[in-house]
Amino acid sequence: MMDLEFLQSMDVQILAGVAVAVLAVVVTAAAFLFSSKKSKGCLDPENFKEFKLVKRQQLSHNVAKFTFELPTPTSVLGLPIGQHISCRGNDSQGEEVIKPYTPTTLDSDVGYFELVIKMYPQGRMSHHFREMRVGDSLAVKGPKGRFKYQPGQVRAFGMIAGGSGITPMFQ
Repeated sequence: MMDLEFLQSMDVQILAGVAVAVLAVVVTAAAFLFSSKKSKGCLDPENFKEFKLVKRQQLSHNVAKFTFELPTPTSVLGLPIGQHISCRGNDSQGEEVIKPYTPTTLDSDVGYFELVIKMYPQGRMSHHFREMRVGDSLAVKGPKGRFKYQPGQVRAFGMIAGGSGITPMFQ
């Protein structure tokens, strides 16, 4: 009788041990997946989303840095290196204008993104940025672009930048 009770208690102990081990594996796997999952980002490639201008810093007579707020302080824009966004605004005649821009911030900059914009006298989208004040919103869609850089994709590559192409090079 003593041997039977001992065996039954061993079965319960083994079952409890297996259950604890399985639970530990499941919790560890879930923690790994949760921590390694990259944030999706705030962009939508199909629809424009509004982002509020929270700071405007004049850098020269025709260049300004615009800082836009993301939905939460921990949000990321979600723009891969080599991609750009489309911004929508109105020109001086009130007509809609859509133009591509490359933010100067990366996804390591959480809670905001920045655009450095050179405003040309006759530029249609330049007019929109000249008129923007803190509290206004900018309509943004993306990511856009065919180039998708992956770390280790190539051993080396060269880049040539000039004019407005300097911002993508900075990114």
